[in-house]
Amino acid sequence: MKAAQIGRYGEPSVLRINEVDRPAPSEGEVLVQVEASSVNGHDVIVRSGGLKIISGRKFPLGTGLDFAGVVAATGPGQAGYRSGDRVWGTVHPRQRHAAGAAAEYVAVPADRIAPAPAGIPSTDAAALVVAGTTALIALRDSTRLASGERVLVRGAAGGVGTAAVQLAHSMGGHVTALARDRYAEALGDLGADRVLGYDATPEQTGSFDVIVDTVGSDLECYRRRLTRNGRMVTIGLSASALAAIGLSTVHGSRRIRTFSANPDTALLTDLAGYVASGALRPVVSDTFPLADIAAAHQAFSRGGILGKHVIAVTG
Repeated sequence: MKAAQIGRYGEPSVLRINEVDRPAPSEGEVLVQVEASSVNGHDVIVRSGGLKIISGRKFPLGTGLDFAGVVAATGPGQAGYRSGDRVWGTVHPRQRHAAGAAAEYVAVPADRIAPAPAGIPSTDAAALVVAGTTALIALRDSTRLASGERVLVRGAAGGVGTAAVQLAHSMGGHVTALARDRYAEALGDLGADRVLGYDATPEQTGSFDVIVDTVGSDLECYRRRLTRNGRMVTIGLSASALAAIGLSTVHGSRRIRTFSANPDTALLTDLAGYVASGALRPVVSDTFPLADIAAAHQAFSRGGILGKHVIAVTG
């Protein structure tokens, strides 16, 4: 099969499409024929060597975290899925993979997939897997957004941001989105009650019960915008962000929170429910064939887009 692989750590040019052995599903695993994947920050950090303490120095490495496709085969002891079932899911983010989700086939434990939402193509579904589950954890599980609360989504035009705007709106939040001015109308259509330019200062934004940050800078400045019982979560991790998170613990419930998203069947099933109800829809910036995955990584690094870069593996 064909798989995108990292030949060494570095720029997008280190990515290659190689011929590798198709995996066979082990006990409790499912073999999925991948139709689409997407580019996530995790993929870019691994490729550049930012997680080499986990991914190691043995090459080639696979790339791609999330996928949507159809079940091709099941391993022993796995009776929950049949060939032809449409599914979505992720490979494990903290394990080394010779072939990740950006490949024609992937073998994963059954508890890392769920039935894909009906009525949307795999290229759309793949755009929601990591972005949607991350936003859902941030709003429902980490900050426990309640109806009527004021929400700030920082980095609202990105994959997680567009999902967070929609989910916060569906949960009854009053949503302020920080993004480039040219995306104001689109974010309003997704459920934002107010859109401010990404260059607005924290003091210009107002006060909030919940802040969802995807950027990772100026965290303490934004934390000060929380109401008395406010909660803040960030997924934009860096050395300075980790320092701000650690220092914020003195503020108790108003500390800066973070988490490592690792979707399971239950979370993916919940996310599919939001799609089925119409509360969440995919936002795709562009779609690249698997052969052009390096160009997709380059586009991700440039930033400034609305939604996700998707990799069409088949078709």
